[in-house]
Amino acid sequence: MRNYLKHYINGEWVESTGSDVEEVINPATEEVIGKISIGTKEDLDKAVKAAREAFPSFSTMPKDERVKMLERIAEEYEKRKEDIIETITDELGSPLAVSEKVHYMMGYNHFSQAAESLKEFSFIEDMGGHTRVKESVGVSGLITPWNFPTNQTSTKIASAFAAGSPVILKPAEVTPFAAIILAEIFEAAGVPKGVFNLVNGKGDVIGDGISSHPDIDFVSFTGSGRVGKKIMQNASETIKNVALELGGKSPLVVLEDADIEQAARTAVNHIATNTGQVCSAATRILVPNSMKEAFEEAVLKVLPEFSVGNPREDNQVGPLISKKQWDTVQSYIEKGVEEGATLLSGGTGKPEGLDKGYYTKLTVFSDVTNDMTIAEEEIFGPVMSILTYEDLDDAIKISNDTEYGLAGYVVGEDKKALRKVATSIRAGRIKVNDAEADFAAPFGGFKQSGIGREWGDHGIEEYLETKTILGYPS
Repeated sequence: MRNYLKHYINGEWVESTGSDVEEVINPATEEVIGKISIGTKEDLDKAVKAAREAFPSFSTMPKDERVKMLERIAEEYEKRKEDIIETITDELGSPLAVSEKVHYMMGYNHFSQAAESLKEFSFIEDMGGHTRVKESVGVSGLITPWNFPTNQTSTKIASAFAAGSPVILKPAEVTPFAAIILAEIFEAAGVPKGVFNLVNGKGDVIGDGISSHPDIDFVSFTGSGRVGKKIMQNASETIKNVALELGGKSPLVVLEDADIEQAARTAVNHIATNTGQVCSAATRILVPNSMKEAFEEAVLKVLPEFSVGNPREDNQVGPLISKKQWDTVQSYIEKGVEEGATLLSGGTGKPEGLDKGYYTKLTVFSDVTNDMTIAEEEIFGPVMSILTYEDLDDAIKISNDTEYGLAGYVVGEDKKALRKVATSIRAGRIKVNDAEADFAAPFGGFKQSGIGREWGDHGIEEYLETKTILGYPS
């Protein structure tokens, strides 16, 4: 049982000023695995005060010292590998292999990449007639979601540290333990007091408090569009900068010359990874009219490769995060049937033999049109919609017919067609033929998928302000 009833403020674990606690549930077993203290406005004020006091010295810390600090963090992070894997498996329900290869590694890569990007980053640029100086934005408030307990926290924190910005972190209350391990890692790595502060709590108190606090200069949020809009409204009261990484309904365009079985495996992997709880997942699969039946057969063939079950056994797919999310996914599956989509596989209810835990079936709909609810709204679960297109222009039109623009995918062989699709989809990140991740590449969305970019040097830029100096003395 993990009981963490303190917050990390100014380099110390301190008691909350409130008495409320929240139970943390293992979604694979529905059992309580620990408790956290629910923070108060007073707790947040203490954290902000600590960060403000740390700002003058941290923002002017020499770049090479911040590089070394990030490298120490990466080293200490490696030492906690098993703890991180075990914790994410328990609090998120992620299969052990996914906890290691995805969650653990993404966190490590962000700290390592931030150190490398910072080495080459220039904070002073001579532009001839003027000099541009990039300075830390100030104190940053970070609000992170439950679906990637290390990825979103690590990319935000690493970039903020690289830029010289002290932070206050509010992790999701349903997956708080990975963030607590990060606090312990930072302490071991010698992060100065007040530079990192962790306050657990509810969105309507700590989240709203961060986005409206007059002494927080910048807010970075990853989560739903509904909450993102509220954060923008709160932040507008003090004219603070915001970065938002929100939802997605990403298309995967299958070209006529694609390997059908490989394309099907790629498509299923998108809804299987992290049980479909991925904002950038390809959930709309666009295939040529002529390939529809063959693609459906290929999907049914590869589905058994992705077994759903106990994350501590040899399964590729774990449970959804909570009963609330399970109910949400079930309602979308019901809506797909009601609106006339063909249920190719899966459906409502739990997989056979899995009565305990928030497990759901990998569900595939065909004969989906882009005006159906399951094609328009982010489900955040393992539900795929197969749509068909007439030609490449039609595929691009369907791909862009969405309020979102986080990611897009294309698979095939024709280089001209691959380039056309990749450059025509209105989204922040396009992946061609399962290209490997690049942690130096910017990540963020167009349209209602968000504002700003994370990862690498673009991530560092988020936490900086630009000052112009005329007549800068040489």
